[in-house]
Amino acid sequence: MRPVIEHLRADGHDVQVTARDFAQTLELCERLGIAHTAIGRHRGGRMAAKAGGLVSRSGALVRWARGRGFDIALGHSSNDVTVAAALLRIPSSTMFDYEWATVQHNVNCRLARAVVVPDAIPPERLYRYGARGKVRSYEGLKEEYYLADFEPDEQVVGELGLDRGRTIVVVRTPPELSLYHRFENDLFAQVLERLSAAAAADGVQPVVLPRVAAQREQLARLGGFVVPARAIDAQSLIAYADLVISAGGTMNREAVALGTPVYSTFQGRLGAVDERLMAEGRLRSLGSAAELDLRRRGPSPSERDGEGAGASTSTAQPVAARVRRDPAVLVELLLSPLDR
Repeated sequence: MRPVIEHLRADGHDVQVTARDFAQTLELCERLGIAHTAIGRHRGGRMAAKAGGLVSRSGALVRWARGRGFDIALGHSSNDVTVAAALLRIPSSTMFDYEWATVQHNVNCRLARAVVVPDAIPPERLYRYGARGKVRSYEGLKEEYYLADFEPDEQVVGELGLDRGRTIVVVRTPPELSLYHRFENDLFAQVLERLSAAAAADGVQPVVLPRVAAQREQLARLGGFVVPARAIDAQSLIAYADLVISAGGTMNREAVALGTPVYSTFQGRLGAVDERLMAEGRLRSLGSAAELDLRRRGPSPSERDGEGAGASTSTAQPVAARVRRDPAVLVELLLSPLDR
């Protein structure tokens, strides 16, 4: 939402930002300089806890927003803001790029007036959620829009004590709080084992980005990984990495948008965006930790832009060109309910 916020303000609109206290959300707002009001927190993964959290946060948003004169509410995969907007009788737009979050979309798509999604998602997949007539599609990936003005900063490599002359692998943990709940059969656990062995034998530098404190504590006990203590410039780290491995979606697509080779360990139902990326060869599905190619790739981002030379590298890993798209397109789609 950062470039959306910037475009709206540049056009003279008053924009207020709220954020939920979960994972690195508040830290990222602070790092990106996004002034925000923290409302609500994560209540846990159980359905009853999620429902309670939705009621609590939506109510808090209503109390906060009432009387402020808002014309529209915008959110990405946020039930809270959509419910609050409906209660306040103001239009809302919702964004998402994974179509199989059934419970979430049954709320958002029915209440929102615009459903903004990548054109990879067939609109008919969203009709059962109440999105018929509301779908507003955009080309490519949302990451290609919000990273359009992004240029990597090598400072993060130094902050983490990494050596640009050795392989850097960035890993994002799965959403589950426990990394080793199915150790013998868990693909992600096998990935960690492979990377730990490669770090000891070959000098590979695995940087693991946990979602929550419990995962950070588990990783610290395992040892052998670089585990940042707080939110970092992960996008720059991805740009300078030789490989990204993620169990989630956003970091996978950020790697694709930045031209970094990436494996997905996601084991749920594949969404249309990932289906397209895999068909195009821009994203690879990891079936076994043995498939990982841990060799270094081609030139760094600055070298690819012709800015100079650095450490010698192997070209075993492909280097893809970046795609940059205009965030104003997203702004227009998100504000489409006001066209009425």
